[in-house]
Amino acid sequence: MNRWNGGTVERWNGRGVFVAIAAFALSIAPAAAKAQDLGIQVGSEAPSAKVHTLDGKEADLAQYTGKTPVVMEFWATWCPNCAELEPTLVAAAKKFGTQVKFVGVAVSVNETPARVKAFVAKHGLPGDQYFDTKGDATGAYDVPATSYVVVLNKAGKVVYTGLGGKQDLEAAIKKAL
Repeated sequence: MNRWNGGTVERWNGRGVFVAIAAFALSIAPAAAKAQDLGIQVGSEAPSAKVHTLDGKEADLAQYTGKTPVVMEFWATWCPNCAELEPTLVAAAKKFGTQVKFVGVAVSVNETPARVKAFVAKHGLPGDQYFDTKGDATGAYDVPATSYVVVLNKAGKVVYTGLGGKQDLEAAIKKAL
């Protein structure tokens, strides 16, 4: 995609388009909007969604429902909000890792499984990590942008959704326990 920039034409890659669309969507949202106003509805049941392990094996996010509370983040290596949220996510995993399952779903916009695998290893991201090869998970969970977190209780009900680098994951997890 091209855009005009005061006398020059700049080329946008897929990541830039995704970020621009997400930023625009957030900018037109009402100022009083809460995190739960975006994405999958709080109180709904967690949907099934086909994803792939970082080694290419097919998996389904439904495998986590009905067993333990789950913290699921939809993220990307290039996402600044995800980077901002990372320390909070790692701290929450250290504190609640025996009570809650942590799951990461890397979106496929400008990503490859190999790139995601290397990033996970370098940054020590907690929990099971998946790649949303065809966008099934982002569609099923109505993900509005990266850095989107969904918390499920043991019964598989959505108790929290949040977006951005500054989320109170500890309070969200306590809703699920």
